[in-house]
Amino acid sequence: MIDKDKLKAYAKEALDTVAFVVIALIIIRFFIAEPRYIPSGSMLPTLIGKPGFFGNGDRIFVEKLSKFPNVIKHHRFESYPKRGDIMIFYPPFVRLDVNPLAVLSRLTGIKCQDVAFIKRVIGLPGEKLEIKQDSNSAYHVYINDKPLQEDYIMSEFDYIPCRNDMNCGPLIIPEGHYFMMGDNRGNSQDSRFWGTLPRERFIGRAVFIFWPLNRIKGL
Repeated sequence: MIDKDKLKAYAKEALDTVAFVVIALIIIRFFIAEPRYIPSGSMLPTLIGKPGFFGNGDRIFVEKLSKFPNVIKHHRFESYPKRGDIMIFYPPFVRLDVNPLAVLSRLTGIKCQDVAFIKRVIGLPGEKLEIKQDSNSAYHVYINDKPLQEDYIMSEFDYIPCRNDMNCGPLIIPEGHYFMMGDNRGNSQDSRFWGTLPRERFIGRAVFIFWPLNRIKGL
């Protein structure tokens, strides 16, 4: 004979455990860190991308503390994104659903379909930015009329040529916005195409590669 009281106790314990795990997962993913995979080659040679979390590309940890510089005090990420930081974000053209299931999926990462990009911070709020090609056909980014030293890019010659419909400048980056670019400038859909990124679209900062083992390193 089934003991209904024990069954109810087991069911309550199971529900409490599931609720605790879900809440803990949300807190960790939203406030602290989460793993991500690199889906494309736009960040070569810094990051190797392959579709799917279990592909052969890099898997990275993304810290979230830097999203809350005015809330969480006295931690090492107590600042807004800096030039050179590799950031994960929702591009401005992506509409984020706000229905309860979509929000829960976003918070837990379970079956989340939101499109997120990974690029490097190149231009900061208030700066003048321009991308120019020199006499040797190499492209360079200029910040406040000074060339930016970029040892991390794939090639200064392998660039998508600037067109009139692209954001190659000269332009002034609005306050609260950032100019984002992939390290593989010849194969990256970035701020050159969709404009500057509002600060509130940031998800977090990539801090290190944890897989594969021969690629473990800080970023």
